[in-house]
Amino acid sequence: MNQEVFAALAEALARGEEVALVTIVAATGSTPQRVGAKMLVFPDGRTVGTIGGGCYENDAFWKAREAITARRPLNIKYELNDDFAQETGLVCGGQMEVFIEPVEASPDVYVFGAGHVGYFVAKMAREVGFRVHVIDDREKFANTERFGEGIDVIVDNIPAWLGSHTLPSTAYAVIVTRGHTHDLDALRALSSHPLRYLGLIGSKAKVKRIFDALREEGTADDALRDVHAPIGLDIGAITPQEIAVSIVAELIAVKHGKIAQPNVAAVTMRWEGALSK
Repeated sequence: MNQEVFAALAEALARGEEVALVTIVAATGSTPQRVGAKMLVFPDGRTVGTIGGGCYENDAFWKAREAITARRPLNIKYELNDDFAQETGLVCGGQMEVFIEPVEASPDVYVFGAGHVGYFVAKMAREVGFRVHVIDDREKFANTERFGEGIDVIVDNIPAWLGSHTLPSTAYAVIVTRGHTHDLDALRALSSHPLRYLGLIGSKAKVKRIFDALREEGTADDALRDVHAPIGLDIGAITPQEIAVSIVAELIAVKHGKIAQPNVAAVTMRWEGALSK
């Protein structure tokens, strides 16, 4: 049975899906499965494998779906006494401990802009485990020789490329193009799509101009509130390398759930602050 689970896990990761792996790590008394039994849970409710069914599995199933959303592991101990049986309507015996681990493939980060900041963001993001894609229309900047192996470099007009490609909802998008117009074009194409992270480089004044332009075009306020702008954690960064550190640090924080996504409260404050300048 675990072989079936491992095969399904490998296939899910190859497709870039998020799943949760539920494993029995301790069991005493009367339990339906032994230590090591596994179940794979998908966000849409599909499962592969079993940890025994009944009261254990039903509760673990729902907690696994919560773990996928929160992207945080859980360790659950079940003391299946009469109260638990009455609450669930099922009769079980013994005690069981399960470990629920959310699992996802290396996240994709799309860096729009291959200039100095984009270069360092791409290099650092790859080093910390992201699958990196760089998109820019300038072959002088966007080339494999410059970025090295392991980074997918695409030479194309950014709006045109976005018009023919759909980013997965688990993707991270970093807008660091060479100018206001290109940033506007990229954000216009990306703001209506659900993403794990969407960040825009620039001063508050620049962000205000871009947001104002998009709002005049009919872009919903909710779409703009999901944008991390100005991009990156506030570490007082000045150089391209320092700015890249602040951006990648924010990506890592979102990846590990340290910054909720979408972080409506914090992003709204930044957004409204930009609009008030």
